[in-house]
Amino acid sequence: MKHPFLTRRAFGAASLGAVAGTLLLACSVGHAQNAWPNRTVRIIVPFAPGGTTDILARAIAPELTKAFGQSFVIDNKAGAGGNLGADAVAKSPGDGYTLLMGTVGTHGINRALYPKLPFDPIKDFMPITLVAGVPNVMVVNTEFAAANNINTVNDFIKLAKSKPGQLNMASSGNGTSIHLSGELFKSQTGIFMPHIPYRGSSPALLDLSAGNVQVMFDNLPSALPLIKGGRLKALAVTSAQRSGALPDVPTIEEAAGLKGFEATSWFGLLAPAGTPPDIVNRIQQEVAKSLATPAMKEKLLSQGANPGGNSPAQFATMIDSEHKKWAQVVKVSGARID
Repeated sequence: MKHPFLTRRAFGAASLGAVAGTLLLACSVGHAQNAWPNRTVRIIVPFAPGGTTDILARAIAPELTKAFGQSFVIDNKAGAGGNLGADAVAKSPGDGYTLLMGTVGTHGINRALYPKLPFDPIKDFMPITLVAGVPNVMVVNTEFAAANNINTVNDFIKLAKSKPGQLNMASSGNGTSIHLSGELFKSQTGIFMPHIPYRGSSPALLDLSAGNVQVMFDNLPSALPLIKGGRLKALAVTSAQRSGALPDVPTIEEAAGLKGFEATSWFGLLAPAGTPPDIVNRIQQEVAKSLATPAMKEKLLSQGANPGGNSPAQFATMIDSEHKKWAQVVKVSGARID
């Protein structure tokens, strides 16, 4: 007997409607689950905590956390001049949940410096945006400087030439701009100093402050607190112009007459190849927005860093030009890492 209220045709229509509603709900739930980001995002810093790469990553991470409503956390993976951390990101899924705070070392120098890299700095990454550019600063231990009457770059050169191989040059790792700045300085002055690489600026600065090594060409933001604290003496910056954070400190060219000497650093966010352009663009927009705020500008400039925020396409073009520039620096310096 037919149900008085529900014919077979009406029952079929009702069933189809229910199925359609269920599918629509499932699609909506699936979309919500797949929306980015719906879990923690890692920013891999390929150097030890305390260096400029780490400082800048930790300045940006809270801003991205606020913008997207999910945690952006720092994961330090130091080693091999930044190559260890960069390789980890290159081999990660392109889903937006693993990012790299890349540097002039990982994406400008190392391709020319290392005969074999486990990753391709161009093909394996999607540039997001430049976070900041910084000069390096030539610093010496304050007590060492006082004991040897070192007040200028030329004073240091004179001492180094009188003691070949006896002064040690620290760096944050093989292949970093800190290392290459020193190698370029050595090649242009004709002095010989053994290179002592560390797993980041922080441990290198600790040894420099303790007097275990004598000189370093560190990124300005990480060296600045020790300079202001009197533990390190700044002799010169490696940029073409003086830094607003240390206006009384000359450039290497000014101080030592090394014409055209320039070796600056930069830091920027990159994602693994294959990351959806929509995610890349959203991150870039939020980073640029943060870097444009007066508070962030003041914070970075006071540390000697110049805020970035360029587009992914502009950052990609910059990385390409940096490869070419640093290949020449590596060639001139004669630096090579097997």
